[in-house]
Amino acid sequence: MTIQLLQGNHACARGALTAGCRFYAGYPITPSSEIAEIMARELPRVGGKFIQMEDEIASMAAVIGASVGGLKAMTATSGPGFSLMQENIGYAIVAEIPCVVVNVMRVGPSTGIATHPSQADVMQARWGTHGDHPIIALAPGSVLEAFELTVKAFNFAEKYRTPVLVMMDEVVGHMREKVDLPDAGSVEIVNREMPSVPPEWYEPFGNPPSDVPPLAPFGEGYRYHITGMLHDPRGFPTERLDEIQPWIERIFRKIDRHLDEICMWEEDSVEDARVLIIAYGATARSARQAIKIARARYGRKVGLLRLKTLWPFPEEAVERAAEDVQRVIVAEMNLGQMALEVERVVGRKKVVRVGRADGQMVTPEQIVDAIRAPQPQAVSLRVAVPW
Repeated sequence: MTIQLLQGNHACARGALTAGCRFYAGYPITPSSEIAEIMARELPRVGGKFIQMEDEIASMAAVIGASVGGLKAMTATSGPGFSLMQENIGYAIVAEIPCVVVNVMRVGPSTGIATHPSQADVMQARWGTHGDHPIIALAPGSVLEAFELTVKAFNFAEKYRTPVLVMMDEVVGHMREKVDLPDAGSVEIVNREMPSVPPEWYEPFGNPPSDVPPLAPFGEGYRYHITGMLHDPRGFPTERLDEIQPWIERIFRKIDRHLDEICMWEEDSVEDARVLIIAYGATARSARQAIKIARARYGRKVGLLRLKTLWPFPEEAVERAAEDVQRVIVAEMNLGQMALEVERVVGRKKVVRVGRADGQMVTPEQIVDAIRAPQPQAVSLRVAVPW
């Protein structure tokens, strides 16, 4: 282990390098720019490539191309840049191209407040690109997790042949903490499966028992077609229903069959809780302090379910943790995005929303007020005033 004082964005870049990332294409944008700066410096030292592109559309396209060429590839962005990437994220989904996209969330819409934190892109992560598809999105809650979940993101991308999103809010991206980073040799690294059949037998979009076809790099003897259109097992566009439906079912199935590995969360004091707080990212830090205050000062039995995986939504964990509590407080730096998923699972009458979208963190005091308030109203409680 190596003890260091690191910024969240720096830890994210270190995680990418440890996972084997050897290509980065991006465009500087606050508050993610440090990731690009570090990758620009460090990638050439390990034989990798860094390219500053003309915009985020081109950045995402370059990442897809590098991954098809056999490299682990990533980009990082924020706000409007994430919006510009959506079409090519959809292309990576339909073409099953592994890659990692880091979105350091800031206040929007549009340019918003470029230097202030937000968690308002979490629904965009799920539904930002059109069509019916699954997605994996992770949310670090500390500098160490910025490292760990970036490694996880690459492992998931390579294992399941899919783009993976790291949804890191500005607070985590810019905060500095003392961390014990593991030695590179002790970190689990997953690489994509390569084909074991001759080129003439290779089906890049076939239906193997694992639901994840091997991916051959371009230029190594395997010729195949890649398109953004729905395609047959060899990658050529198709309108045959007996090819389209099985493909769509497979790309969902390759994720759904592994929810026990992909869905990650952390529980704190939930065993005796009568009030459950659900939070993620930096807001979970406020929630943890609110629990200490509520238990010590007011004798309230409060617990925390901290989500590390946002998508697929860990609904079984939420349902189980919320089963015996009187109310569920969803705290987030928006006015109720993940709260919608919690309400879907546990019911609207049980859920209290504590959110703000003004570029400031949800404070422990706001959460404590929600804990101490009378029974929640049928719809929600929104607290969005500065403290």
